[in-house]
Formats: sequence, C-alpha cells, structure tokens
Amino acid sequence: MVLRRRFGWRYIIMLFCVLMAAGAAFFGQQPKPLQATMVADSENGTKVLVLNYHKIDHTFISLAVRPEDFDHQMKYLRDNGYHTISPDELYEALAGSGNLPENPVMITFDDGYEDNYTNAYPILKKYGFKATIFVVTGFLDKHKKGYLSWDEAREMNKNGINIESHTVNHRSMTDLTDDELRAELVDSKKKAEAELGHEVNYIAYPTGTYNLHIAQMVKEAGYKAAFTIKYGNVDKASNIYALERVPIFHTEDTNKDFIERIRYQPIFESFGWMKN
Repeated sequence: MVLRRRFGWRYIIMLFCVLMAAGAAFFGQQPKPLQATMVADSENGTKVLVLNYHKIDHTFISLAVRPEDFDHQMKYLRDNGYHTISPDELYEALAGSGNLPENPVMITFDDGYEDNYTNAYPILKKYGFKATIFVVTGFLDKHKKGYLSWDEAREMNKNGINIESHTVNHRSMTDLTDDELRAELVDSKKKAEAELGHEVNYIAYPTGTYNLHIAQMVKEAGYKAAFTIKYGNVDKASNIYALERVPIFHTEDTNKDFIERIRYQPIFESFGWMKN
C-alpha cells in the first residue's frame, strides 16, 4: 500500500515536470510559477474557446485556411460536442447575467473577406453554427477586391453570423493620434449600425495592437467588449476589453495543429502559462 502511494506521487511529480518542460519548449520560455491568482483564474468559470480565422480559400498564405480544412474543423467541433455562441452570449456570461452551453466556442473572422461569404458561410450553415465577422467598414462596397459587400453582410447577419467592427481602415491603433483613433472607432460603429439596422457592440483590434489607453477609448466609443490576438481562452478573469483568442492558420498539417491547439490550450492555462 505504501509502495503504491509512493509510486503514485512519483508519477504525478514526473508528469508535472514533463508538462512544465513541454510548455517551456512550446513557448520558447520558462513557464511562470503557479500563483494563487492563477489558480483562481483557472477556477473562475467556464473556459470559452474563441477561434480566430481570416481567409477561407486556397490562397497560399498562413492566414488562408482551405475550405476543406475549415469543413473538417467544423465537423470536429460538431462531433466533439462543441456549441457555438454569439458575442452577446459571451458578454452576458462574463457579466454574470447569462449561462453558456457545454463546451462553448465562439468562431470569429477578421477583416471581412468575401470568401467568408462564398466559402465559410455555407459550411457554417451546414453544421448549424453561429459565427462573428469583424469587418473593416471602409473596405466594404468600395470596389476593394476580395472583400464582402454590405448586401452579403446583411444576409449573413440575418442568419446567425454577427457582423461587428474592425475599424474603418485597419490601421494599427498604436500608430494613431487620439482624434484618428476616435474616428476609427466611432465612424466604423456608426457605419455598420446604419448598414445593419442594429447596434454594433464589439470590436477586434486591427493587427492586435492595443494598450490600456486605447481600451479606455474603445469603452468610451460605446463598445461592450474588444477582442485581441492574444493567445488564450476567455473566462471571468479576462479583461473585457482585451479578450483572448486562439488563432487558426494554414500549416503543413493544418487539421492536426487545429486539434492540438484546442485540446492543449486548457492544460497550458491551468498551469498559468498563458494568462498575463
């Protein structure tokens, strides 16, 4: 009995060390030591996976996931009991006024490429999934090749695809003056609301760049929440104006990498390797 108990603890310690070493190798740095706040974070409600896509086509770049791979990934989510949610559902859960389904996932796209309509939208409909597209309002209906039209955005918006803001011109926010920043935030919100006929309450930071001052201006512009490209899952310990996402890229083995990201992400976070 004593030997079994010793072996059990030895096994647990060994497993912990292996996980720590794997995390360090994966992120190229030493893992942060466990702290009381990290333990609290890991226990702070349901972890929400927010996936971040861009293009869904055969363009040979990392930001372009092939349609057949996207279909494979959506099938994986369906077959493994994931349930898609909207930004409002996520916000209400974080605010304590709403409940989330089991295995919640939020599917997001940045920029508003036309292939989101021609390629991703039919696949999302096939699996009955909700999604959110953060559009660059100045790129729509401006004869800018490869981007959505407002008619396409309105059609999707009526059928389970939220259309939200990604600013007017997709300029890095940390490069802007306050006046320029305010215009990007306010004008994109007003334009999208006028085109869609309802409030637009969420934004994704172009290029992922932001700081606390920018986050405050986002709040003052009337947005309820903002999404970054900071790698991680969302829970009640997250900053509502700096919500984490898990980016999905085209790689040498796209679907294997997709599964590894969504499987191992909660393990990494539980040891405090991801949240700041």
